[in-house]
Amino acid sequence: MRIFAKENQKLLFIIITMFLNFLSFSIVIPILPFLIGKFINTSSQIALNVGLITSAFAFCQFFSAPVLGAFSDRFGRRPILLISLLGSAVGYLVMTIGGSLWILYLGRIIDGLTGGNISTIYAYIADITEPKDRGKYYGMLGAAGGFGFMFGPAIGGFIGSYNLTAPLYLAAFVTIINMVWGYFVLPESLHNDHRIVKIEVSHMNPFSAFSHVFSINALRRIFLTAFLFFLGLNGLHSVTSVFLKDNFSWGPSEIGLVLFVVGVFDIISQGFLVRKLLPIFGDTKVAIMGLILSMIGFIIAGSTALIVSPLLFYLAVIIYIIGDGLFEPSISSLISYSAPKNMQGRVQGASQGMQSMARIVGPLLATFVFTFWKGLPFFTSTLLMGISLIVIVLSISIIHEHKQTSEG
Repeated sequence: MRIFAKENQKLLFIIITMFLNFLSFSIVIPILPFLIGKFINTSSQIALNVGLITSAFAFCQFFSAPVLGAFSDRFGRRPILLISLLGSAVGYLVMTIGGSLWILYLGRIIDGLTGGNISTIYAYIADITEPKDRGKYYGMLGAAGGFGFMFGPAIGGFIGSYNLTAPLYLAAFVTIINMVWGYFVLPESLHNDHRIVKIEVSHMNPFSAFSHVFSINALRRIFLTAFLFFLGLNGLHSVTSVFLKDNFSWGPSEIGLVLFVVGVFDIISQGFLVRKLLPIFGDTKVAIMGLILSMIGFIIAGSTALIVSPLLFYLAVIIYIIGDGLFEPSISSLISYSAPKNMQGRVQGASQGMQSMARIVGPLLATFVFTFWKGLPFFTSTLLMGISLIVIVLSISIIHEHKQTSEG
């Protein structure tokens, strides 16, 4: 019973950390266009800088993620997780300084350079669970993130409507409390036998992290599928707040309410639906379902630029968030299943790097097409996910053969 309690304690901390990560991150989303609006007037320039700030964070994370992943394979998950939490807290506090636009960029850059907590969390779960159970636990992590995304924007939008910097202070405070708690209660998950002996220079190269991934045909196809999905999804993350501000004339509180709904249905999708569907259909088919639903949702969302209907936009949000909630844990399970124990950190680091590349390019692409027409980013994302769907459908037999080989 004591061992069971310790296992539960580790899972509890990791799940709560995931919740607080998304709570802190999403608190800022409803206020970011308005923080930038203090220095810039035109909506296209606000959208551009929202995209650039998002890309700056991802650019820094792309170069730091493989380093942090390799360090976690050598020194363990615990110290890397605590350091990344500290970096996030410092980044939020820097953004509160204000005074100029570059300060906002600096805060996101600091957070990006130390932002390895998500990949470390996934590697931690891979350390303490069996491969067959990881889809379920990744779904639980997704649900925890959904809870954070449900409350974060609502809190940030409400507080931000009174004071724009107050949500940043709250995000920093929550992150610091989480770090202190982890320092006292979080045990190390990576056994000494599974650690790499030394860190090679190649481990520091963000592109070398993909060498193992690209050497496996199934994993290469899974990564391409995921990259195209996240390219479309992260592009929309960067422009949706500006779209809602322009299309519906909404402020921080109304934008926060939309993101509250995102969190609610993310919980339903990742916390309930994916756990029911995975045992029945398997990772690959559930990922395909998620892609199809996401595409439908994006098409409906983009149409609200012509048919200005908040109700229609809410319907679109519900559909594509359910799709996202089915896709992400399924694809994460496929990625982790393909990685050996002593390379989980590096493969998860490569996964984080792949998502960082999508977060670099996606916002830039979305803000570029936004300047032509505010609804165009949604249809661009639909096209990217259509290509992603084709890739995974054509790869079903290869992925299935690889899984059988891994199990054997």
